[in-house]
Amino acid sequence: MVGAYRCPLLVLVVLLGTISSQVDAKLKEGDCEVCIKFLTKFVDGLTSEEKELPNMEKKLRLTCEEAKRKENRFCYYIGATEDAATGIVNEVTKPLSSSIPPERVCEKLKKLDSQICELRYDKQIDLKTVDLKKLRVKDLKKILSDWDEMCKGCVEKQDFVQRIEELKHKHVEL
Repeated sequence: MVGAYRCPLLVLVVLLGTISSQVDAKLKEGDCEVCIKFLTKFVDGLTSEEKELPNMEKKLRLTCEEAKRKENRFCYYIGATEDAATGIVNEVTKPLSSSIPPERVCEKLKKLDSQICELRYDKQIDLKTVDLKKLRVKDLKKILSDWDEMCKGCVEKQDFVQRIEELKHKHVEL
């Protein structure tokens, strides 16, 4: 008698597992931020010739060579960088060449590798209004890094603040 209840219970558990995995695949607000923005920018920058499948893959790899920080990490996850261990570039380029929107491509990528949709951009610091002296050294270093600048000989927080103030006119529209 106990065995008769196990089979329907097993079917119910499998069914609920299938439904929950399909629900998880749908993107929530803020999911796949880097994926969607990167692929949208990538597709918008393609010529009609580059939208053909073999050309698109080459263009994606070239774009990924220039990518930095979170976008570079995204490229690594999809296998578009030289040091990547995986290779799911076709899962990106094939749907994009068929005019499938980046949001849908990212949904599919989320099923393959959830790390892709966990990538988030760092929040931007408004240098026009922020008091640099109140920022952490980590944030000051990030500002310089974003500008592709260095602070040689900087040891104290004040050194970083002073260097940013020196370069501010060059990188920030006031």
